[in-house]
Amino acid sequence: MELKISSIAEHPEMLDSVFDMPDTWPEFTTQDPVGNAHYGRIPEEFPEYTLFAQDERGEVVAHAFSVPFALGAEGRGELPARGWDQVLLWAFSDRRRGVTPDTVSAISIVIAPHAQGKGLSRIMLKAMRESARAKGFTEVVAPVRPNAKHREPHTPIEEYAHRVREDGLPYDPWLRVHARAGARIERIAPASMTVAASLAEWRRWTGLPFDAEGDVEVPGALVPVRCEPARDHAVYVEPNVWMRHPL
Repeated sequence: MELKISSIAEHPEMLDSVFDMPDTWPEFTTQDPVGNAHYGRIPEEFPEYTLFAQDERGEVVAHAFSVPFALGAEGRGELPARGWDQVLLWAFSDRRRGVTPDTVSAISIVIAPHAQGKGLSRIMLKAMRESARAKGFTEVVAPVRPNAKHREPHTPIEEYAHRVREDGLPYDPWLRVHARAGARIERIAPASMTVAASLAEWRRWTGLPFDAEGDVEVPGALVPVRCEPARDHAVYVEPNVWMRHPL
């Protein structure tokens, strides 16, 4: 597949095509309130950090969103336990207050369903790294969502993240792509994304009954969802793995 990689800053007319590209996210993962409030703003407020790939026919087959932020700002310094949610809040807060960024964080790399399995995730990660380097940054960080963790929802994320193969590379395929690109695991983000909603909403999103108190295994979830019928409430707190990419 021949790819053309561009940014929304270069081609703002492609914004609708980027958002219209199909994906395979489980519906509940799109219900995080921080993500809902900020994700769609990235191409508009950080267009030079919004990359997309087109195939030979001009169809958008992948996109990669990232944001700049000031990791070294007062009160920060460490990659946050609230991972994905927190770095989005920091990035837009810094932009609003005119704070100079010192780091780029990956937010998402999404591949169209029909183009998966062709190495596009690796290509888009490389493009994101090169884009950050060209802007003068010396590091990219990523709150990585291990893409095979959903098969082991009860395995502690600390154990899963540090599991390696015989060749020393991470067991998880997406962690392995980052490691091969030169990243290392920094720490766990135990509460990277939080989705809290009524049981009716969880039933609509998952097709599961959500009628008994306790942990519910949901397809695509990295950890079980906590169900509390007495409160008509269920909560999903997703862990991610912070990885650092020196440039």
